Amino acid sequence: QVQLVESGGGLVQPEGSLRLSCAASGTIFVMYEMGWYRQAPGKQRELVARITSMPLGGTTDYADSVKGRFTISSAENAVYLQMNSLKPGDTAVYYCNAHFRATMGVANIWGQGTQVTVSS
Repeated sequence: QVQLVESGGGLVQPEGSLRLSCAASGTIFVMYEMGWYRQAPGKQRELVARITSMPLGGTTDYADSVKGRFTISSAENAVYLQMNSLKPGDTAVYYCNAHFRATMGVANIWGQGTQVTVSS
């Protein structure tokens, strides 16, 4: 059974920085895509950043609202989100997502979420 374990959320002041981490446990044959999404209270879950086509080297994709401030990176079956110049509008629960092939076949799963709060 593959699971995603997230860490790194917390409370930070505006213009501060946080780094989120997400690691996939279990046997994974091919990791196709990993990314970060967020959901603020009363809003729909939205893409923050993702890395697609990982077997081919990876292509990054960012929401316009975080371009120039957030950086996504990856290691084997793990993904990270460096968040700089944080704004109150970045406050949300951040979810890791992974699309992969494992023993059960192709799957797309979510992490449990980690709270990011930007406030003075």
